[in-house]
Amino acid sequence: MNRRTVFFVSDQTGITAETLGRSLLTQFEGTDVRQVTLPFISTVDKAQEAVRRIKLTARVEGRRPVVFATFAHGELGDLIRESGALFFDFFDTFIEPLEREFEIRSSHTVGRTHGLSGDESYQRRIDAMNYSLATDDGIGLKNYDEADVILTGVSRTGKTPTCLYLALHYGVFAANYPLTDEDLEDTNLPKQLLKYRDKIFGLTIDADQLRRIRLERRPDSRYASAQQINFELREAMAIFRRHGISYADTTDSSIEEISSTILHTMEIDRGDSR
Repeated sequence: MNRRTVFFVSDQTGITAETLGRSLLTQFEGTDVRQVTLPFISTVDKAQEAVRRIKLTARVEGRRPVVFATFAHGELGDLIRESGALFFDFFDTFIEPLEREFEIRSSHTVGRTHGLSGDESYQRRIDAMNYSLATDDGIGLKNYDEADVILTGVSRTGKTPTCLYLALHYGVFAANYPLTDEDLEDTNLPKQLLKYRDKIFGLTIDADQLRRIRLERRPDSRYASAQQINFELREAMAIFRRHGISYADTTDSSIEEISSTILHTMEIDRGDSR
């Protein structure tokens, strides 16, 4: 196995470097990657310590590491570049061409990537997170008027993590309502959801995968039985189809893919604003 160490280095949280770097790394399935994040490299001393660590890794492993970096100020990035690693600074790669295109110099302001506490989009994401927690698993029905989307489906189809992802990354006010046995007795939408029909998006999943998930949670229970799971999934799909509710199969999809499908299908703005 081709083993390599990859560093994500940033003068802030490192989330952008991690996200973009990992997206690129998924294209190299034959490589065993050890990932190391070095956030808040905001001074010369910290940058020099990061360089020492990267150089030590190269000596121990006998191969130069790869560094994905985001630095608002190029001086610190230049220090990391001297480590001898294969170095990619995402800001350096994209900011300069954008400056030429826009004919204006960027602010090079630290912390802009994920928003500051006074930023409107940042505050919206915080509010959306609080909203998703307050309306999780069918609670807070009185607040559904505020929802941008209401996810529904049987238990363990990924409703809660998807709501939280939509809130954290896009500021989407996402509630979720679990379909219970009582709801599935006929193919009508639960009466609590009827007035919100246009906001509803359904989630489903492969029966075998759902059973594996539920067995880990409640082994040897009716909840995890194949018969119960097949009944729930069948009736949930009947509700979706009868009421023309868009839905996604979460079996082989990541939360990111599910969220993107919801945003596109429901035509929800990705710009962190209503």
